[in-house]
Amino acid sequence: MADHQDSPATPPQDYGADQRIGWQAAGVTLIVLGWGFGVIVNLFLHAIAPSSGLPLIWVRIFPHLGYYAWAFFGLGLFAGAFGAVLIALGRSEPRGPFVLPGYDYSRGKLP
Repeated sequence: MADHQDSPATPPQDYGADQRIGWQAAGVTLIVLGWGFGVIVNLFLHAIAPSSGLPLIWVRIFPHLGYYAWAFFGLGLFAGAFGAVLIALGRSEPRGPFVLPGYDYSRGKLP
């Protein structure tokens, strides 16, 4: 009898791929969305809004920062900072070959 609890359902595989690409893509995405939209666009829209409000699709943006604007600002700061951490982690990883997920390494093929 074999004890199946000691072995994983699928064996762990190290594809040897370049993980830095994923770290950097995620970091840049978070920086653009966080600092770009959450901070810069948020503050810009509130700065140009007239006192009667700026209609934008289904919301009206006023010149003062309300609770939602402050929450969006804080979330944008956090997301941008987390993106910077991901880019730093991507730079510290060792370089590997650029391969797509699911690349067949069983026959020793390298790109």
